Amino acid sequence: MRSLQVSPASVSKAIAYLEEQGFIRRERDERRRERYVVDEDIWYQSMVASARALAQVSATAQQGVAVLGASTPAGARLEGAARYLDFVSENTARAAEQAREVLHVRPEGG
Repeated sequence: MRSLQVSPASVSKAIAYLEEQGFIRRERDERRRERYVVDEDIWYQSMVASARALAQVSATAQQGVAVLGASTPAGARLEGAARYLDFVSENTARAAEQAREVLHVRPEGG
């Protein structure tokens, strides 16, 4: 950590964030030491998580439309935002699936 010029607390906080986001996971080795693993399909998982988050924001915007009414200026803006976010979310998920199928590297002999 000295070579990184960061405190152990900073590293711990960063690791906790990455783990919470699903970018890494903990495993114990044969000597019971913790190791952090980055899965092969981390970019796919990241994009799927992004698509889900966008879908959640879109759903929240749709709730705002229901409360404010689509005919109000704020409701109309929220409706446009929800449609945009739905579009981006669906296309992000689709692109992640397509990229996974096309770019998936299979181990030799497998």
